[in-house]
Amino acid sequence: MRITAVETLLRGPLALVRVHTDEGLTGIGQTAPYEAATSVGVLHTMVAPLFLGRDPFDVEALVDECLRVHYKFPGSFLLRALAGVDTALWDVLGKACGRPVSKLLGGHVRTSVPMYASSMRRDITPEAEAERLGEAVAEQGFRAVKVRVGEAMGRDRDAAPGRTERIIPYLRAELGDAVDLSADANGGYSAGRAVRVGRMLEDHGYFHFEEPCPFEDIEQTARVAAALDIPVSGGEQDISLPQFHRMISTGAVDIVQPDVGYLGGVSRARKVAVLAEAAGIPCTPHCANDSLLQVFTLHLAAALPACSQYQEWSIENTPWTRGVYAPLLKVVDGAVDVPTAPGWGIELDPAFEAAAERRTSSG
Repeated sequence: MRITAVETLLRGPLALVRVHTDEGLTGIGQTAPYEAATSVGVLHTMVAPLFLGRDPFDVEALVDECLRVHYKFPGSFLLRALAGVDTALWDVLGKACGRPVSKLLGGHVRTSVPMYASSMRRDITPEAEAERLGEAVAEQGFRAVKVRVGEAMGRDRDAAPGRTERIIPYLRAELGDAVDLSADANGGYSAGRAVRVGRMLEDHGYFHFEEPCPFEDIEQTARVAAALDIPVSGGEQDISLPQFHRMISTGAVDIVQPDVGYLGGVSRARKVAVLAEAAGIPCTPHCANDSLLQVFTLHLAAALPACSQYQEWSIENTPWTRGVYAPLLKVVDGAVDVPTAPGWGIELDPAFEAAAERRTSSG
């Protein structure tokens, strides 16, 4: 079997990828969302030419080769584009074998994956946030939720004066002790401020503290992790496997969070999960929207032993992710069942295909 064409379908901030083969199998993947048009350009000029004519079963070797060839360009857009081709190839392999991708990644460690309800908002009062998270718990059975504190990359600023100090105890009081609470700072704090916020989280029994310091400052994050008892997580923005190795081996994080779309696909995200397993720490892949990345991350979490905790499930309503694929994943009693159909177990929605701007590389 050989790859004959790589096709992109761009609609707004979302770009899907289809890989076609000479045996008639087609795989569906996706680049990381946002600035997707730039990722599409990089995909067709730098990524697709290295995959055309090659064997899809060599996916991990081809991913490594692509990054070696483009060693002068180790940036985010190359990896965002690469993720689109990588994930489409895993779909091809699953369909060729008649098995779900999760089975090819190592088999089912779990057939149902527990999720936490993840808020993406800071422009919301503690009262309104508690109300909508409480509805998610009641309606979908979530046993864990995550909220935003501070201001993203904010240098110790808060989204609103005193919001962090208000929302942390308020959510615990409103949601009760039966719900595991976590907080995400998105790199908003210096180490000193992060430690103070972390101790507040500990006082109110929070489950974990995500990305307290700017992601590239792993030494500062390590200081925070060493000072606190609450587990500190990070890694969503990182795109280098050696950086993940440093984070894990130095104890900079207690939970590691690779993003399938940012890191270059499932092939590389799986390697981070294996590093985490060897180090004895959990891996909770970052997954901040309800596009196909939820599907990819679900398969990864089903197969990798390190993905043992609640996984991320966005509760936000994003119109640009509607009408993308079917059947839609669904949270029932706080968990999502792993698809059992071949490949990713989904099909592209014809409405997306009709509205998308197409571009094809063929050999």
